[in-house]
Amino acid sequence: MKKTIRIGTRGSKLALWQANHVKARIEGQFPDLEVKITTIKTTGDMIVDRPLSMVGGKGLFVKEIEKALLESTIDIAVHSMKDMPGELPPGLVIGAVPARENPFDVLISNNLTLAELPKGARIGTSSLRRASQIKHARPDIETASIRGNLDTRLKKLAAGEFDATLLAAAGLIRLGMKSVITQYFDETIMIPAVGQGALCIESRQDDRDIAPVLAFLDHGETHTVVSGERAFLRRLEGSCHIPVACFGRLEDHRVILTGLVASEDGRTILKETVAGTPEDPQKAGIDLAETLLSRGADKILENLNS
Repeated sequence: MKKTIRIGTRGSKLALWQANHVKARIEGQFPDLEVKITTIKTTGDMIVDRPLSMVGGKGLFVKEIEKALLESTIDIAVHSMKDMPGELPPGLVIGAVPARENPFDVLISNNLTLAELPKGARIGTSSLRRASQIKHARPDIETASIRGNLDTRLKKLAAGEFDATLLAAAGLIRLGMKSVITQYFDETIMIPAVGQGALCIESRQDDRDIAPVLAFLDHGETHTVVSGERAFLRRLEGSCHIPVACFGRLEDHRVILTGLVASEDGRTILKETVAGTPEDPQKAGIDLAETLLSRGADKILENLNS
């Protein structure tokens, strides 16, 4: 095994929490290893004045980190799984998926739930997936793009720029900010992004020395359901910046996947649930995507991409 492991990560508060969490777990299990963290600025971090859907979407938060991994200046990369494109660059693999945090979305407001928000309320979100599902649930609500880290978004909310904002529960929980959450949504109200709440430990395919560390970090159940979700994403060639969502769970020795494709305005929502085997979660993900495509998801995606 290597004597030093270099972890590559973005420099945001949440990304550094995630990298340090992985660092602490490795050091706890392998005390002879030295673990270093390298922060890398990504394109997504540099573009703060436009919605990511306008400038390339998903890979913007991982490209530069993957380049460092391929060039062997880092040994593993720690990402939020929901930032990962469906396809990885040749030579890189998802080596481990640790246990998932709460995968769902939350509403943050001045103590008003979604049902209690006044007619015409303004909700800030940078995600078309979240916006379309909120518009479907409350067509009278206005959504507006909001970028920046958690602190920036909460300051904009406190300043009255928005009546509420939508965020992933996992980031708030990891940063000890649960107290700001007004309402949790389950998948009946808002299906989360593929991989939301899970971390992705990316590595080089040919790096055999790292295998014991990856094996220790991996959580089999999370890895299984996320594999199904990502197969769904790959089949639809989607990203977190179009209204595509999927959430999986293991239940009675089956993988249960619920997926969604929505129009941007939220008027059309296609939703399905399929069951598959834990031995082949990717098949369940592909089957789910094919079912939605046969119901008209292809037309929605064509309109979004045109």
